[in-house]
Amino acid sequence: MIQSLLRAARPLRLALPLLILSACAAQTSQAGGTAAATARGTVSAADPRAAEAGMAMLRQGGTAADAALAMMVALTVVEPQSSGIGGGSFLVYHDERADRLSTFDGREKAPAAATPAYFLGPDGKPQPIGEAIPGGRSVGVPGNFRLMAMAHRRHGRLGWATLFEPAIRLARDGFTMTPRLREALAGAEHIEMIPALRRLYYSDAGELRPAGALVRNPELAQLLERVARLGPDYFYTGAPAEALVRTVTNARRNPSTMNRGDLASYDAKEREPVCGEYRRHRICGMGPPSSGATTVFFAILKQLERFDLGAMGPRDPRSWHLFGESMRLAYADRDAYIADPDYVRVPVAGLIDSAYLASRSRLISPDRAMANVSAGTPAGAPRVTAAISGEVPATTHFVAIDGAGNVASHTSTIEGVFGSGLSVDGYFLNNELTDFSLAPELGGAPSPIAWRAASGRAARCRRRSPTGRMVRCGLPSARPAGRPSSRRSPRC
Repeated sequence: MIQSLLRAARPLRLALPLLILSACAAQTSQAGGTAAATARGTVSAADPRAAEAGMAMLRQGGTAADAALAMMVALTVVEPQSSGIGGGSFLVYHDERADRLSTFDGREKAPAAATPAYFLGPDGKPQPIGEAIPGGRSVGVPGNFRLMAMAHRRHGRLGWATLFEPAIRLARDGFTMTPRLREALAGAEHIEMIPALRRLYYSDAGELRPAGALVRNPELAQLLERVARLGPDYFYTGAPAEALVRTVTNARRNPSTMNRGDLASYDAKEREPVCGEYRRHRICGMGPPSSGATTVFFAILKQLERFDLGAMGPRDPRSWHLFGESMRLAYADRDAYIADPDYVRVPVAGLIDSAYLASRSRLISPDRAMANVSAGTPAGAPRVTAAISGEVPATTHFVAIDGAGNVASHTSTIEGVFGSGLSVDGYFLNNELTDFSLAPELGGAPSPIAWRAASGRAARCRRRSPTGRMVRCGLPSARPAGRPSSRRSPRC
């Protein structure tokens, strides 16, 4: 598989390391992920139907951006438990002709009415994560369509409506349910099973349909047809926005404070990539509110740079001990400092500074574990309180490379499995706001938690974000500064 991908993408010098990583991920995906290649380019996605959507764009002369965006919409249909238009994403894009790397932030945002007490219960204590996720309050304003429109304007070639055609066919004509989707449905007790969802996934006798069953989603097909015809503003200001707000504010559990103005005012953002050097490789990734570049690609890797991991090899337990220790240090810094940079001063330069990371690396011993791990003090660090984050499994990643050498590396999610458990117009809504610290502060701590909720913020993103360049796939590589508050985005 990898060799055929390399032959198809031989001219694409910058993209090869990323391509190899994607191929490895595709081959090991539980969903039977697929990497496909032609002379026009290469794609990789967790589901072969989504990969085919991307290839269809490349065959029509589309760019890597066209292919990635088509895959994102197709995954809404065939992988509803992990990602889709009800969530958000980050996109790293390499424009070969301009020799420029761009990053796009389509992270979900908190409603304007959100406050640091957003996830406190009637007793004034933070809700347990399992109680905070279900229902409307965990839903952030979805960002995927705004990101899609921005990336398409700047880097797309095909018509906007063309990007929707594969997904519309899948939703209208049907797709076979994978074992993974069925397993997720069987275990997702938090789903608010409205009649439309029951018709999709259950038989008339009330039994969950088996893997291999044909699933048609005409409600979603109709929505996608209208957004394809009318553009993204329709989703954020038209009937879909009204339906979304009605769903989250009338939720049986944890109703939201979101209103139509929150959707109408949402904008995706282009941000500067975060770049640095690792063992002669230049690595670029998504900066805050994603922690992908600062935490995964710099802290974890740079702290390991003094160790000869190549000589140890991936089967040596010492490699994984070192990797685990480096992760502990990196995530301690992440839990203290990474948050929405539009509202919180994030010390990015300090976090990726070679001297700082060398000092953190000296805390790692090759033959014993650290007894305690705490955040360091990088240059420019604000006074904040660290708080531990919870993690939930979900999210999807996909890659497209076109024949001109343009590369799109795209991570999309609705956060947890089936997100908030709420659905509208045939798609699931995210639970991204539980990426905020559920507590705005820790008792007795002199400083607030940076990733607390607040009006309009994006929560820190917990998922691993896309990168522009990676190393080969055999080596070990790879929450509170973000409390809720209006207009913030959660961190990642």
